[in-house]
Amino acid sequence: MKLSASLRFSAAALAIGLTLSAAAPALAQDAAADDEGLDEIIVTAQRRAENQKDVPLSVATLGGDTLQAVSGAGADIRALSGRVPSLNIESSFGRTFPRFYIRGLGNTDFDLNASQPVSLVYDDVVLENPILKGFPVFDLDRVEVLRGPQGTLFGRNTPAGIVKFDSVKPDAKGKNYVRASYGSFGTINAEGGVGGDLTDGISARVSMLYQHRNNWVDNVDIAGGNDLEGFDDFAARLQLQAKAGDALTLRLTGQVRTFEGSARVFRANAFAKGSNTLIGLGGPATEFDRRKTRADGLNFQRLNNYNVGFTAEYDAGPVTITSVTSYWNGNLASRGDIDGGFGNQFAPTMGPGFIPFSAQSQDDVPSLDQFTQELRIASNNTGGLGYQLGVFVFNEKLDITSYDFGAPTDTTPAAIATQRQDSDALGLFGSVNYQFESGLKLQAGMRYNHDKRDMVAARPVDTRPGFLGFGGPVTPQTAQVSGNVLTWDVSATAPLSADVNVFARVARGYRAPSIQGRLAFGRTLSVADKETTMSYEAGLKSTLGNKARFNLTGFYFSTNDMQLTAVGGASNFTTLINADKVDGYGFEAEFEAKPVEGLTLSAGLSYNHNEIKDPNLYVAGCGAPCTVTNTQRVGSPGIYSINGNQLPQSPRWIANWTAGYEAPVGNGHVYLFTDWAYRSKIQFFLYNSVEFSDDNMLEGGLRIGYRTDRFDIAAFGRNITNDVSAVSGIDFNNLTAMVNEPRIWGVEVGVKF
Repeated sequence: MKLSASLRFSAAALAIGLTLSAAAPALAQDAAADDEGLDEIIVTAQRRAENQKDVPLSVATLGGDTLQAVSGAGADIRALSGRVPSLNIESSFGRTFPRFYIRGLGNTDFDLNASQPVSLVYDDVVLENPILKGFPVFDLDRVEVLRGPQGTLFGRNTPAGIVKFDSVKPDAKGKNYVRASYGSFGTINAEGGVGGDLTDGISARVSMLYQHRNNWVDNVDIAGGNDLEGFDDFAARLQLQAKAGDALTLRLTGQVRTFEGSARVFRANAFAKGSNTLIGLGGPATEFDRRKTRADGLNFQRLNNYNVGFTAEYDAGPVTITSVTSYWNGNLASRGDIDGGFGNQFAPTMGPGFIPFSAQSQDDVPSLDQFTQELRIASNNTGGLGYQLGVFVFNEKLDITSYDFGAPTDTTPAAIATQRQDSDALGLFGSVNYQFESGLKLQAGMRYNHDKRDMVAARPVDTRPGFLGFGGPVTPQTAQVSGNVLTWDVSATAPLSADVNVFARVARGYRAPSIQGRLAFGRTLSVADKETTMSYEAGLKSTLGNKARFNLTGFYFSTNDMQLTAVGGASNFTTLINADKVDGYGFEAEFEAKPVEGLTLSAGLSYNHNEIKDPNLYVAGCGAPCTVTNTQRVGSPGIYSINGNQLPQSPRWIANWTAGYEAPVGNGHVYLFTDWAYRSKIQFFLYNSVEFSDDNMLEGGLRIGYRTDRFDIAAFGRNITNDVSAVSGIDFNNLTAMVNEPRIWGVEVGVKF
């Protein structure tokens, strides 16, 4: 049963108080680390290994017990949401299309070519398209979240931040493992990574992940048992590495992912009009049950990803030259019951609640090809003058086909819409830094960005009745956008003492122009101009010996011409718009401590306030009978001002905390570990409404086990309070909601070697 907002936030405040602070990345060290204190956190946020305390960025890390806990039990990349301050992740496609938000900046667009201001970088390669960003989390050395504009050190420019994954490399020592778990709903999570030397200078590593869940949601309108939300998800990585002494490293990587299961389950009329409290299939007086739904449409989802990459690194003495070449391919087919219910007002029966009309569509990516090439030259010195120069080339070819069906179980579409988008980008970037003897370090970087997109979209087939108002087929529509922008950043880090550093950073970020061509329901393309962001942040990073660390960052940003997407609404058509300005401010605080032997505590807290500032910007409200609280434009029923609104999917507060304790028993340790994540209220769309929102969400995990240097046996629980929260909605038909993941109990066995 869902906790009240006051109780949830009190729990957050209590836990933060118990850890003596209000903040921190989840545990980034292995719980079996030095019993006498915390290890250093080493990050590669600036493309070289550095102590996190010395990096002039707001950067959080996730690893060790926390990463193992949140990424197990059949979880996908969305499980990282809220595990570091200012990070939110959600999806209306489920496991295959995550949408990332940092400091409130993101994109709620559900289209398969949606531009996102948060970049995902996997082993130095940016994954641009949404169907690549869901690549599973397994056999990782670390996860880093870089908040604020990036670009002078990375191939792809990003105005909001970067989520960065680094996999374990073939020559890593002591990192081989196999672990498997079994839990509720037949959930299987099995993964492993095995690597080492093949011959002198040649090493390899094989990593695999298999996740399975039985169908556990029962469609009560279909005879039989459970019908939905099951999946089989498999991913593998092979790395071959050759080293010639310490000077030259060559690494070839191949990766694959295959997914088959349910598309996202949409739940019709999960809200009662005038409330955002979830209700049951029997109406407002009944309790919501996430294990039951009503649906009459077909539901399936299939995804395939393939990747080959080559990295070459040459240490020439004064400088290191690095080349990263990567090719990704993907295809997707996804069909769901969009109205989320059974029948409609024209059918003999319908429900739950009133269904105006049936809606069933399918979105496919027949082909996605992404090629990236990055070349960097970086100085090797740790003091005095340092520098880095680089060039980045990006090319993407994307085909999208959308289908609209006349009836829920039709297999012949009534309308077919196609999109072809070709994208090219060039980045020239560089930075210089100078380390003074006093410890003061100054850094400045610059980047030239050139982006170009071409789109051709059409609706060659449309046999829907004329009274529906779609107007028949649409001849090919074309659009081209391009941008040329110079971005930069300036930062400084200074030690106040051996244990305390302060830093400040000013950065200019940029997002390329975008095109939207979803013509299954509309007849024209929409275009958004480029956006630019100025970001200012300052903070401190401190340690208390090796017993505790505390980081605090305050920030302010102002984005001009922010790209927003008016999703759905009465017309069920996504439209790109530019807001004149969006301003935001807030803070991120992070704390970790090991006060006594065997006890490790951490906490994190962020506050994000942002505001759309455009008195002339209006969007269509919901087609569903929701209660919009914004001002309606005079003489324009159903059109509302969004001036002054907080961005969608942007909670003011995010908090996380963990506690772990272990005690020696025999040849190993008995341990207990718990992790929690809280977020405050969110709105789902650009306009504010009573129904399409969620007041708060609190999810916790628990793990109890026994481990030695080699073995780990544990029982675990995820979402142990069985929190039920709406995470998104569909607003054009009825009061449709999507909800968070269920509670999972299970056991796990792991071996390290």
